[in-house]
Amino acid sequence: MTMDSQLARKLLFEMVRIRRFEEKSAELYSAGKIRGFLHLYIGEEAVATGAMQALRPEDAVFATYREHGHALVRGISAGAIMAEMYGKVEGCSRGRGGSMHLFDAATRFYGGNAIVGGALPMAVGCALAQKMQQRGELTACFFGEGAVAEGEFHESMNLAELWKVPALFLCENNLYAMGTALERSEADTDLVEKAASYRVPGKSVDGMDVIAVMEAAQEAAQFVRGGGGPYFLEFRTYRFRAHSMFDAELYRSKTEVERWKQHCPIAGFVKRATAAGWLAAGDSEAIEAEVAREVERAVAFAEAGTWEPVAELTRDVYTARSPS
Repeated sequence: MTMDSQLARKLLFEMVRIRRFEEKSAELYSAGKIRGFLHLYIGEEAVATGAMQALRPEDAVFATYREHGHALVRGISAGAIMAEMYGKVEGCSRGRGGSMHLFDAATRFYGGNAIVGGALPMAVGCALAQKMQQRGELTACFFGEGAVAEGEFHESMNLAELWKVPALFLCENNLYAMGTALERSEADTDLVEKAASYRVPGKSVDGMDVIAVMEAAQEAAQFVRGGGGPYFLEFRTYRFRAHSMFDAELYRSKTEVERWKQHCPIAGFVKRATAAGWLAAGDSEAIEAEVAREVERAVAFAEAGTWEPVAELTRDVYTARSPS
């Protein structure tokens, strides 16, 4: 994909859109409008934005509980996501899933998953189905580095390579699985080598550089679509906010956080794109204004949404009836 002004504006728009949506979500959570758990994607915007450029509408996407950004870039409306976090029927999961369980069949976005590593085996199964149907589709699975310590990761890598399924494994390594630093939980912190131990090829990428992410994802997707089997990408990134809104964040220093903020994916891209002539004067301001209007509409949509009627609370709930 050749970089030009149109693509540059698109990338910037998506990253700014994620950042402002997340900031508003934090504000609404503090105001008691959003309840339950809330995990923000602030700082990691380049990963979802860049990687999604390599995907097609017919591809399947699985994500983690930090998935608002993925859902937005994939095409779920900001209003449907915000309404879901409010718990309203107009939400993409009818208000049943909340922040961690965004789902939308129309865009083939199959979750949001609250279980660490839980999406990995489902992604392998989906990719196996795609291979059997021979439609040229692939399954992209986003997960954090904490999932690499789970058994599902190893089982999924093994089966994916054995079956040569069209799976694109996208590891967002933000260095902390909740509050545990990578080097305190993994004897070998080379995640690409872990995938390679199952003969799954891979690459480590600067996850704060949206262009590097996009190019690596395109290369990997081409490999997968060409019948090469699964591919593993590690995106070295960093979340600027705490793990969740309940996190006291005592496991890392403020100095470290501030140092990473100097590598902000949005500010870095604006500087680079402006110098290259991809962005003109006023582009950033225009994008900020457009995003602000979208976020405002999303909040209004959620506020005006409806609560699920009490009579429907048992809908889609399975119960075992005792023999009479």
